[in-house]
Amino acid sequence: MADTEPIGDETPDGLLGWCLVANVARETTRGEGGLDIQRGTKHFPVGALLWIPPTIWDPGPGRWRAVGRHRGNGRRYVNMVVRADDLENFRVKGVYSEGLVRGLNGYAHDPAAPRTLQNPWTRERAQSWADGRNDLRESIVIDGRRHPKIRVPNPPPAELQLGGEILHLSQYGTRGPHYSRMPPPVEWVPET
Repeated sequence: MADTEPIGDETPDGLLGWCLVANVARETTRGEGGLDIQRGTKHFPVGALLWIPPTIWDPGPGRWRAVGRHRGNGRRYVNMVVRADDLENFRVKGVYSEGLVRGLNGYAHDPAAPRTLQNPWTRERAQSWADGRNDLRESIVIDGRRHPKIRVPNPPPAELQLGGEILHLSQYGTRGPHYSRMPPPVEWVPET
């Protein structure tokens, strides 16, 4: 997707502010262990553009407030809390619509100043968040214990050398790569 946003320090006419945006992922996981694969989310279809305002309250771990056009009504913007894992293709876009400003402001919207974002992103801060979320490296689990500071590329390597020991990939799924200190079992092949 090519955005036609201005480059550099130019400010286009009608720009009301900058915002972090993302698209709803093609496949989202639900249920126990993430085994239920769905297209889109309950409220937004696959590829829907969601505008993510800066966080002023914590909706929960791994959840963000987002503004977008609902699956059932494509004309009005709605505020929803979405899982961060259900979003992809993070980037920065300019806000030009008063209706979008009203949605991003939420309850803090001032009808006397309909074109004013109450809690705006700076372009640099939004780009920093987008770059951080677009990093496809995943944290790993070693022998059942998650290590969030150790990250590997996607797809993960079959063997990983860490601190002088070799870890072996034992499982890879929606919950990330799981490594074990035990080598994989050797398959027995009957003599012919």
